[in-house]
Amino acid sequence: MKIRYMLLHAYGMGGTIRTVVNQANAMAEAGHDVEIVSTVRRRTSPQFEIDKRVKVWALVDQRQGVSADSLARRMWRRARGKIVPYGEFAAHYFTERVEAAVMEYVASVDDGILVTTRPALNLISARRGSGKAIRVAQEHMNLASYHPAVREQISRHYGAFDAIAVLTETSRAEYRAIYDDTPIVRIPNAVAMEHRKHSDQSNPVIVAAGRLVPQKGYDMLISAFATIAEAHPEWTVRIFGTGPSQEKLQARIDTAEMNGRVTLMGRSDRIHEELTDASIYALSSRMEGLPMAMIEAMGHALPVVAFDCPTGPADLITQGRNGVLVPPRDVEAFGAELSRLIGDVELRRRLGAAAAETAREYTPETVMPLWEGLFTALSNRAPIARDYGAAH
Repeated sequence: MKIRYMLLHAYGMGGTIRTVVNQANAMAEAGHDVEIVSTVRRRTSPQFEIDKRVKVWALVDQRQGVSADSLARRMWRRARGKIVPYGEFAAHYFTERVEAAVMEYVASVDDGILVTTRPALNLISARRGSGKAIRVAQEHMNLASYHPAVREQISRHYGAFDAIAVLTETSRAEYRAIYDDTPIVRIPNAVAMEHRKHSDQSNPVIVAAGRLVPQKGYDMLISAFATIAEAHPEWTVRIFGTGPSQEKLQARIDTAEMNGRVTLMGRSDRIHEELTDASIYALSSRMEGLPMAMIEAMGHALPVVAFDCPTGPADLITQGRNGVLVPPRDVEAFGAELSRLIGDVELRRRLGAAAAETAREYTPETVMPLWEGLFTALSNRAPIARDYGAAH
């Protein structure tokens, strides 16, 4: 099969990029003809390892900077009207040049399978795709997390797709309420688990990982830990990742007098070792799709304390069996559950062992056949089961 994956920025960092690269690599390994098409290019080299059999290229090269200024973007919006709606998280990427390049590309694809991977690209594919290729929309966030303008466009145009792929059963129900006749398939992110060393729960370290952005709720994690830090003087928090909220988060750490107790670690090339060296994983997100970093932590036998935010944590965590769910944004409760796990090593070990078992359900060996099966069925115009990809 010819399979084309379209990303916003295939040369960047992020969970969506990593999962799509993993898919592309797996499909190439299975013998398919695979391309990754990057809407823009702002780095010379990809940040994730891409199989040499996968062709990678970009529509718009922005390594020398973005030429369109804000006035030009506003004029484009007034004069032509954007397909990409206001409120899409990446709307600022879609200057006149970028949006026109994407429209031209999707209109030119006349065979194989075209997989688009975020609302902006999905909407352009739905509205401007040639209709000759099989079109699949991937959604990596829950529908309710999007701006109302984005949800309105999704509800108008996603019916053009041959299938909509979501990460969780909650998301499947959201989309089925809009599109009952379009195949809505659940295919979770895949996380490789081989050679994962389990934590022995000996180090007094709480770890978190992800982009330093408001969505991840690290401000709440800092506040939660500050409420219990005095009671547990040997414990520290390490937050791995980079992003635009770094200065604000450091200021919060300073204000809470948590320097030396909470550390912004930046990006790490040895995150698996860092997870092995920790004893608790904290997921403080305000919203999630299906959190890959949490699955990876569970693969290292780390118990998880997570806000029960829309989709994601509750799809993975069974309360009290393999982790702990806390009411969304309840900082005091989050701190209390961290404290409970800190004080009970046997509980950490029990939850961590069950977490490692759960993580095995998300290995490439389990997930990738779902993608290949979907693409084969779509290519053969075979019916797609309503519960395709359901967890059993």
